[in-house]
Amino acid sequence: MGVSRLALGAAAAAVLTLSACASQPETGAAPGAGRGGGRGGAQGPVPVTTATVLQKAMPLQISIIGTAEPVSTVSIRSQTTGQLISVNFTEGDEVTKGQQLFALDKRPLEAALEQAQANLARDAAAMAKRYQDLADKGIAPREQVDTARASLAALNATVAADRAALENAKVQLEYATIEAPISGRTGALMVHEGNLVRANDDTPLVVINQIMPMQVAFSIPEARLTELKRYMARGALRVMVSPPNDDAAPAAGRISFVDNAVDPATGTIKIKGTFPNADRRLWPGQFVNVTVELATERHSTVVSSAAVQAGQQGSFVFVVKPDQTVELRNVVVNRTAAAETIIASGLQPGETVVTDGHLRLVPGSRISVKGQAADSTRSGD
Repeated sequence: MGVSRLALGAAAAAVLTLSACASQPETGAAPGAGRGGGRGGAQGPVPVTTATVLQKAMPLQISIIGTAEPVSTVSIRSQTTGQLISVNFTEGDEVTKGQQLFALDKRPLEAALEQAQANLARDAAAMAKRYQDLADKGIAPREQVDTARASLAALNATVAADRAALENAKVQLEYATIEAPISGRTGALMVHEGNLVRANDDTPLVVINQIMPMQVAFSIPEARLTELKRYMARGALRVMVSPPNDDAAPAAGRISFVDNAVDPATGTIKIKGTFPNADRRLWPGQFVNVTVELATERHSTVVSSAAVQAGQQGSFVFVVKPDQTVELRNVVVNRTAAAETIIASGLQPGETVVTDGHLRLVPGSRISVKGQAADSTRSGD
């Protein structure tokens, strides 16, 4: 009897214990449930950085890579044969138009000139004597007159040839002094003093590149040609160029040439801009960054490019709501300019977007802006 009563008491105590456990709430459920915020709510506010959507004027541009090239390039060659006796510049010098560059040995050319002068004097004297003979004879038989006239015509032709030879000798003598046909910068000297120079040799003596002004050649896709022509009809378009790794302000110029045909192999059209290049920043053959400024849009909706993310449905941003949670919003991007993106639709000026910390965000996540928490802590102290 005593044992049975003890067993019944233990069973009743176990039943009461189970009932008490069943009546208490479950404390092991998700602690963040009901407090909103998804992953962010379960783990606390997500630290992010933000930026404000702005409305401002933005340039409409075409950005490409171009090549600097001289407006004019001249290969200096001799037009007569002779020994090079002097070089009157140092390779790499900047020379001016008309400056003497080379001098050839003039002695053979001077001798040829004197010979041409002597031939002209001799034949002119012979022709004068023939005129005098005809005058002295007066009336003569017809055959003799015809012969005299033929002889006189031959002498006239000989004198004319002598005059031409004399002029050619003068020109050849001028060729012995070679002057710069343009102002520019000389390249490497290909023929040195003492060498024999031949007329119109394949190897130039030196090459001169005109570097002020300078041109920049670049190509744009044919899809943008209509747009370019439309803005060119409104006025001259400005072109900005800057060499790589050059922190100075870009050089400004104007479009001076548009090719008359699209290259069917590449689907591009060649364009050139002209630049004063007074500071000589642009150098022939140099690759440069080119920006063609088509127009300026006065009221563009602009956001930091870091805020725009790519998703399966297109571009999107996280917009910060007044309760410090985020909303995922799809946007339509117009174009990108440097570190800023112009938004066609989806955002309004004055809204705040997340620029860093996207990986931990989902729609409805609660955020804290980096820097603000530290400021509030310092203000509380």
